[in-house]
Amino acid sequence: MTRLIALALIPLLGACVAGSQTPAPGTGASVAVPRAGARQPVPPPSRPRPVDTTGAFMSPRVMSLPGTDGVIGANAADLQRVFGPARLDVFEGDARKLQFSGEPCVLDIYLYPMRKGAEPAATYVDARRSSDGLDVDRASCIAALRRR
Repeated sequence: MTRLIALALIPLLGACVAGSQTPAPGTGASVAVPRAGARQPVPPPSRPRPVDTTGAFMSPRVMSLPGTDGVIGANAADLQRVFGPARLDVFEGDARKLQFSGEPCVLDIYLYPMRKGAEPAATYVDARRSSDGLDVDRASCIAALRRR
């Protein structure tokens, strides 16, 4: 009798296991679905980037690209003499971003101090089309936006 009851429970057990898997849409493959109350694996903690707490100065990388002369190394006042008033002027810590725009393109110029306590100077430029935001040649954008 006990064997008969055990044999009768096997299909019920199989139904429980089969019910915990659901086929992925359109694949026919089985995907394990966690049971209610089941513990999920915890991903390992990500390591944050180390922060310099010593206050040591880190010199910036300076872009070296043909057609950026007169821009790279210039300070904010020099850039505004070349391009006119900045559309955006954003400060973050000792860094600064100036944005100049016109019909053909938008030019972002990033300024960082070259040494501790120095005035920020342009170290990097990025350019994109005004119409759709796609990247454009930096030197061409600089040439197009220069104040006439």
